[in-house]
Amino acid sequence: MDDITAKRLVFAMLDADGDGVISKDEYSARAERVVQATGRTEDDPLVISARTAGERAWAEMDANGDGGVTFDEYAAWAGAEAFDTVCEPVLGALFDLVDADKDGALDLLEFTKLRTALGNPVSNIESAFAALDTNGDGHISRDDYLASVRAHVSGESSPVGEALYRMQ
Repeated sequence: MDDITAKRLVFAMLDADGDGVISKDEYSARAERVVQATGRTEDDPLVISARTAGERAWAEMDANGDGGVTFDEYAAWAGAEAFDTVCEPVLGALFDLVDADKDGALDLLEFTKLRTALGNPVSNIESAFAALDTNGDGHISRDDYLASVRAHVSGESSPVGEALYRMQ
């Protein structure tokens, strides 16, 4: 999959109302849904960390400060460098929120909770999990998850990118 197609898939997921612009509310809602799904409290350090990382990511994405990110703005911004400096901390913090036993890995239930809260169709989650669980132990490591998302947004081969972001 080329990087523009990959970016379109991610953009479509982030643009929850489909109006062609990612709003700050749409972007922030993702973290709030993960917080709600986990039942964590407002003062939980992991919640604070996820929100802080999300606010930083939004500020980077909305570089002109107009309150919305079009596909062209997103496509110009997104990629390996943006992932490494901005997106990885956000996705890592959200991963940590659902990693209930703090073992650095998610089982299918935790992965489903995360990806559903982030806006992926439920129908894609099991195939994405299976693609990431390369050793078949029923767990996905934080590093493998982040590396796969990075590969997807960078237009590289990703074992789960298409499954995670394909909208049905």
